[in-house]
Parts: sequence; C-alpha cells; structure tokens
Amino acid sequence: MTAPPPPDTAPAPDPDPEERGLRLVPALLLLTVLSGMIDAVSFLGAGHVFTANMTGNVVILGFATAGAPGFSVPHSATSLACFVAGAVAGGRVVRHWGSRSRRRLARVSLAAQAALLAPACALAFALPEDAPATVYTVITLTALAMGLRNAAVRRLNVPSFTTTTVVTMTLTGLASDSPAAGGTGKGAVRRRGAVAAMFTGATLGAWLTTTHGPAIPLLLATTVTAALACTVSGRD
Repeated sequence: MTAPPPPDTAPAPDPDPEERGLRLVPALLLLTVLSGMIDAVSFLGAGHVFTANMTGNVVILGFATAGAPGFSVPHSATSLACFVAGAVAGGRVVRHWGSRSRRRLARVSLAAQAALLAPACALAFALPEDAPATVYTVITLTALAMGLRNAAVRRLNVPSFTTTTVVTMTLTGLASDSPAAGGTGKGAVRRRGAVAAMFTGATLGAWLTTTHGPAIPLLLATTVTAALACTVSGRD
C-alpha cells in the first residue's frame, strides 16, 4: 500500500496588517458624528462659530464683519486660521505617512486629533465655559483637529467619504447620482449614513452642550477619537 501523503504543515500566511481593525467606513461614520458634536459645542458653547464646517464659518465671518449681532470676527477668524493651520499640519502627516500604509496614516492622524482635543476638554472642565480662555482654547484646538482630520480623510480616499465635516457635496452626490436623476444610485447607502451621522452628532452635541456644558461632549469626542486611533484598519 502506498503511504498517504504527509499533511500540509506549511504555516498559513500572516494576514495583511492593513486588514486588522475596524473598517474605515464605520470609522468615518463615527467621525462624522463627532464633527456634528464638535460644531454643536463650538456654535452653542464658544460664541456662535463653527470649527468643523468651514463653509458655515466663512458665512458667519461675513455676518460678523457686517455687524450682525451675536457673531464675533475674532472668534470666526481664529477658527478659520486654525483650521487652515491644522490642514497644513495634516498635509505634512499625509506626505510622511500616506505612502506607507493607510492604516498607519489613519491611526497617526487620529492620535494627533485626540492629542489636540484632550487639552480643550480638560480646560472646559477646569474653567467656566464662558471664560475667554476656555472659548479661545476650544475654538483653536478643535479647529486644528478638524483641519488635520480633513487632510487625512482626503488622502484616505474612501469612496463617498471625501470629508467628515460637511454634507453639502454628499447630498449633491446622493441626489445627482440617484435613479430619479438617471443615475445608478451607487454610494447611496454610505451617503445617507453620512447625512444621518452628522444629524445625530449635531443633535447629541446640542443636547449635551445645553444641558451639561461643552466639557462632556468634548470628553466623548476625545475618547472616541483616541479609541479609533487604536483600532482603525486600512480597509474600506
């Protein structure tokens, strides 16, 4: 009798490191929720300014420049300048890490965002929420974090997620690519999810800010961002 062939004892190939962790799509949806929360904090708790949505912030800067009551040129200008500075820093992060690994880029950028949000959260707990130091620190650090995030998300290039801070183009794509417009509806699920995520974050952030102050939503945003920095993968 012929002896049976020996079992294949070759070790299984190691899984691709890019595959390890939470997929990018749910991670970006969570980040979109956080963007809604952060804009709720900045608008309701830091003097009617956006630090994630720069389209809205530029409009608010125009209102403030025209002298409309309830808006501040220094607040809006600080947010805009810090967002741009964060995007510049994000561009450097992208150029250093982006060609190596999507997973590494996502994790490094998220860790940097958490490091920026943490002191804003700490100061919001330590000082009165309407103190100038609190207001300007929250504006500065959240705008820096959101600028950095946008640069990283742009490089990650996940289909239907060009940004996690505005939904104008998301709604445009959802409508213009829909069957009603003669399109295929490709990406509709992700786009609907992004719109729902922004709405959810804004609602939750507004409730937390108006009932508990800005510190609690900032703590939640910092914690979730830090957790994603440890768990996100490089796969869509």
